[in-house]
Amino acid sequence: MADVVEIVCYPIKGCAGTSTSDALLTPAGLTHDRSFMVISEDGVYRTQRRHPRLALIRPTVSADSSRLTLDATDATGRYGTVHLSITTSAPRRDVDLFGATFQGIDQGDEAAAWLSDVLSTPSRLVRVPPEHDRVADGLTPGPSGYADSSAVHLLSRSSLALLNRRMAERGSPPLPMNRFRPNIVVDSGPGQDLDRDCGDWAAIPHAEDCARGIRIGGAELGFAKLAVRCAVTLVDQEAGARQGPEPPHAGKLPARGERRCGVRREVLRRAAGQAVRRRRGGRQGMGRGRTVRSPTAPSSAAGVSCLHPVGARRPGP
Repeated sequence: MADVVEIVCYPIKGCAGTSTSDALLTPAGLTHDRSFMVISEDGVYRTQRRHPRLALIRPTVSADSSRLTLDATDATGRYGTVHLSITTSAPRRDVDLFGATFQGIDQGDEAAAWLSDVLSTPSRLVRVPPEHDRVADGLTPGPSGYADSSAVHLLSRSSLALLNRRMAERGSPPLPMNRFRPNIVVDSGPGQDLDRDCGDWAAIPHAEDCARGIRIGGAELGFAKLAVRCAVTLVDQEAGARQGPEPPHAGKLPARGERRCGVRREVLRRAAGQAVRRRRGGRQGMGRGRTVRSPTAPSSAAGVSCLHPVGARRPGP
């Protein structure tokens, strides 16, 4: 048993996330998640891997989805806040995402000037058009906006805790959860009973990797793939700069070599959590503390339960 302890939406790819108490799940993930993207003048996507200052930009989409607010207030007060009207009718333009060409709706010169100033390089902002038809691969293929891959990333606190214990053994400071930029964070709930079949699975590092079908409230999601992390884990999300040693290295972390529920684990620093994709039709709501369970788990279960697939061996400690 466990709880959903945090839900985070990232309206602009690579920029800061917004924590929320509940969210709607659409075919392409959380509403507005990675629906905007910063690009170069020639249309190539920008990422924290090359532009860590993206982390300083805090985007907020209005309740009626008509306005976008960008904030990068710092001690100097140089950048401040800009309020933009979201357009879906402007001409489309080609954008490059990992070498593939898609379409984006340019959000205008005001957004471009502000972003160019913050990032110190000519940049523009585009939005996913309604006709966007990108399909990400994995065990459960499905639509995805401008996310690196799958539409939703789920991670447990116990997985991060294990990484930080191993980092500490090598004299490295712990990493906060936001270095891994998950959408859904789960944790073992206080005082929860051990389920006979599932156990307190969220207390077991990487147990989330074994999920094949999960539910959170009325939302059902299917497993796509392990989330392979990149150099973004090096970026301090508050400072907007690379800091500290690469989590993977620090003396070379041991490999997650054992098989659990048929999932081959990679080197610890390279796989953190899992990417999951919506499987049930319709707009589904979910929130903190809502039930996460396998499709065949009892509907009366509270909190988060039964992430491992039916018939599979329970993950070991």
